[in-house]
Amino acid sequence: MNRLDATRRAQVTRCLVEGSSIRSTVRKTGVAKNTVAKLLVELGAACAVYQDGAMRNLKLKGFQCNEIWSFVGAKDRNVPTEKRGEFGIGSVWTWTAIDAETKLVPSWLVGTRDAGCATEFMKDLAERLANRVQLTTDGHKAYLTAVEDAFGCDIDYLMLVKIYGASPDGEKRYSPVECLGCKREPISGNPDPKHISTSQVERQNLTMRMSMRRFTRLTNGFSKKIENHVAALAVYFMHYNFVRIHQTLRVTPAMAAGVTDHLWSVEDMVALLEVSN
Repeated sequence: MNRLDATRRAQVTRCLVEGSSIRSTVRKTGVAKNTVAKLLVELGAACAVYQDGAMRNLKLKGFQCNEIWSFVGAKDRNVPTEKRGEFGIGSVWTWTAIDAETKLVPSWLVGTRDAGCATEFMKDLAERLANRVQLTTDGHKAYLTAVEDAFGCDIDYLMLVKIYGASPDGEKRYSPVECLGCKREPISGNPDPKHISTSQVERQNLTMRMSMRRFTRLTNGFSKKIENHVAALAVYFMHYNFVRIHQTLRVTPAMAAGVTDHLWSVEDMVALLEVSN
């Protein structure tokens, strides 16, 4: 691979974090497809390492957690018989935790939607916190044991279970299912009713789908390799947390949470490659 200079790396990275696919990035920048893919993987690894070290001893107040679906290689029904049940092809889920006040996303996990991944995800979140927090999740039952294993009784936790109507069909089959109401189920501690919500994390799911081509529904821009999928998420969250100014905060989430004292640029992200080498 021809080594790109910092300017070209930043140009490619800007395209990727603004929702361009690898092929459209090739057309915009003139950089070879394999070079773009290799840069994505290398930068993703560097961003993951940096964020893992920076997101520690966080003094935050309340989190919302959710899972977002995507697929790698093929949808489940099209996965070859010999590869069914193998992680990295077919459906994958990204678990995310967002602080409602600062909009920081300090923890995420790519895996399956089961109790094992839920526990790993919650333990990772718990290890990054310096104080007791309030947590709101949806009604996914895997959270029950996962939160208990990670936090014990040292958390104010509530499930917000949404009640949906019948699924639309015919020409409306791509429309969202109507939400008829929500049921609050206190699980642990004493959650503050004013901060019981999953709206922020659900909005984060939309931002992810808009910012990463591989998350866009009904296209052929989906991830072909799980390694590229994980790398794209690490780059996305690095940009989201440190570079992109949140409209309601007027600063980045990392600045609002006290993780950094300055605004990062895409060039600063790319510079992580030199640190990791």
